[in-house]
Amino acid sequence: MRAVLHEGLDHLLLVDDIEVEEPRADEVLVRVSHCGICHSDLSFVDAGLGSDEPIILGHEAAGTVAAIGSTVTTVAVGDRVLLTPLAPCGHCYWCARGEPTACEEALAFIGGTRPDGTSPFSRSGRMVKRGVGVGAFSEFTVVSERGVVWLDPDTPLEIACVIGCAVQTGVGAVVNTAQVEPGATVLVAGLGGIGISVVQGARLAGASQIIVSDPVASRRDAALHFGATLTIDPMEDDVVARAVEATAGIGVDYAFEAAGIAALVSTCLDATRRHGTTVVVGVDATMATVEFLPVMLAMQGKRIVGTLLGDCHPQRDIPMLLAAWRAGRLDLESMISHRLDLSEVNEGLDRLRRSEGIRTVLEVGGS
Repeated sequence: MRAVLHEGLDHLLLVDDIEVEEPRADEVLVRVSHCGICHSDLSFVDAGLGSDEPIILGHEAAGTVAAIGSTVTTVAVGDRVLLTPLAPCGHCYWCARGEPTACEEALAFIGGTRPDGTSPFSRSGRMVKRGVGVGAFSEFTVVSERGVVWLDPDTPLEIACVIGCAVQTGVGAVVNTAQVEPGATVLVAGLGGIGISVVQGARLAGASQIIVSDPVASRRDAALHFGATLTIDPMEDDVVARAVEATAGIGVDYAFEAAGIAALVSTCLDATRRHGTTVVVGVDATMATVEFLPVMLAMQGKRIVGTLLGDCHPQRDIPMLLAAWRAGRLDLESMISHRLDLSEVNEGLDRLRRSEGIRTVLEVGGS
């Protein structure tokens, strides 16, 4: 079974007639076990980020290797693997400089195809795109060898899958992009899966204050469990004023926009101190713009930086994140608020529209 988005539809179609190619020499065929529903998936449906080609979404996934290409050496049939949306080539200009999420081959995920413009999926002779580089709302998918990371055989796939996007992005934004230092003060705007992962990253980094903002009370309450020290309801309180007050009038050292709402970038900028840093983590699918005064950046030394997948290198960072989970320093289990079957994917999307819970994980093909 696969869940396919067609242009003009506000829901995914469940079909069983998708053809999946055999893996090429450097590719891996994965039987998907579990896949989280990310806000990026919802954006394809609601904001029309797709194209005139049908597309299989889902990119926060884990599964088991079903077949490998002739040159694949890092995994074998039967291995448990985590899939990652960005698969860096390892040798281009950006990879050589330690910037894997800027790799041109990795960025092919934006178009829903391999770097050569093809897809391993088709239906009745028509190409079906591989959404966000993975296409994991499908019992089987084909990805580059560099798009999978080997897992210990005892790794629970239904838990590990959330590392694929939310945790890589959120924790990576803290430790890789911002490089938050012990004792720093942090504001997190938006507490979905990525925002909660930012909170966990800030706690791992040793932040002294982790101030969070979200209009959903249950998410604010959950954030306290993950390490937040102060919660703010933006519908009732002035986020900037509260953040500045909590930091003795200074402003936070780092602010993370994690909801994909352009206006929150301005909130984060205003809440940071002189020489503070705002990290844009969320993706505003409405393509809204942000206004700010360049003189503020010049005179106050404030910085705005963007991050894609937390600037993570999957083969380097995913094992470290799993080690942190095994050591009890990273809570993956509590991030999963709902568990559904692939056949219930549209219910999962509706839950996300209503901001219910933190992460919904789909059982796609079993472990």
